[in-house]
Amino acid sequence: MAQYKDIFKIKHNDLQPEKGKILISEPFLQDAYFQRSVVLLVEHNHNGSMGFVVNKPTGLIVNDFFPELKKSPVIPIYLGGPVSSNRLFFIHSLGPVIPDSVQIEENLYFDGDFEALKRYMLSGNPFNERIKFFLGYSGWTKNQLDGEIVRDSWLVSHSSDRSLMLAHDDSFWTRSVELLGRPYETWINYPKNPEMN
Repeated sequence: MAQYKDIFKIKHNDLQPEKGKILISEPFLQDAYFQRSVVLLVEHNHNGSMGFVVNKPTGLIVNDFFPELKKSPVIPIYLGGPVSSNRLFFIHSLGPVIPDSVQIEENLYFDGDFEALKRYMLSGNPFNERIKFFLGYSGWTKNQLDGEIVRDSWLVSHSSDRSLMLAHDDSFWTRSVELLGRPYETWINYPKNPEMN
């Protein structure tokens, strides 16, 4: 199996992780949370890193947890990561409309005043493709993520705010790999469950 994996092994691209960048998992990462995942980094500094897996739906919806949102359009919840998996987080493109938001990049923000967010949604404002919810987050201690990147577990890349909001399954991982260029085409052909081949 190790030799089989080596065929698909590609050296990382030397792009450095930072807030607003994405992490694309290598294809043979079999972790339940991170297999074929794309993670948006919302923090990366000398203390550690924090992000959300943007393409793993849980099958749950926000509407079921907040009675006042029962009649709102369906709002899916994604699996952000294994840390604080009982807590709801969100990213959005609403900026200062939501007080206490943390800016990730020009048109992308993290968390903020949840009551203000609910008021915004209940006021009839459009929020499809503007807000995305997660259960839990992905976290790395000091130097941990850098070490995983050096070991080629992740590739660092860019992604648009809109594509992150629209990401909903493994196809976003595939598209993100395709955008990396020809050297990474072999990743797409690596079977998700190699032991079944």
